[in-house]
Amino acid sequence: MPRNLKEEVVFTAIMAGLMVFVMTAYNVTLAQGFSNGLVMAILSGYPLGLFVAIILDLLVVGPIAKRLAFKYIINDYMRKRVVLIGITISVLMVLGMVTCMSLFGIAVEGELSGSHVLATYGHTWIFNLIVALPLQLIIVGPIARGVLGKMQRATANTESAAAMNEEE
Repeated sequence: MPRNLKEEVVFTAIMAGLMVFVMTAYNVTLAQGFSNGLVMAILSGYPLGLFVAIILDLLVVGPIAKRLAFKYIINDYMRKRVVLIGITISVLMVLGMVTCMSLFGIAVEGELSGSHVLATYGHTWIFNLIVALPLQLIIVGPIARGVLGKMQRATANTESAAAMNEEE
């Protein structure tokens, strides 16, 4: 878990950057298939999707997911096993982000009108969840937590070296 703003920003950038890139590629490929303009369509949709995802992650979904997890789900047993806390928050984050970003995706594609909007949203939501949850739990989450762990160890090493220098 990130312990300060710098760690939160790096963690969110890695997590959102990788998730949005893969999910953008997935959704664009589903929508238009493998075509000549596929790479450009992915790259052109990525910046806006990343911006929206980071805002949602930091200001809406992240705080709600953490509040729900610590208030209703995480118990004393789970507190002794930090990995369970991370998995719980990751699952809640995926549920929240898929809910919001699926709506964003169909809005960007101009599919928020007509009688089929609920069916389109439901289809988009379930297809995104099917990919996003394993992607987060198996690939992106471990990568982001690995980088965060290295950052935290480097910070701890720097702080302990500084403390040793002060004692001398």
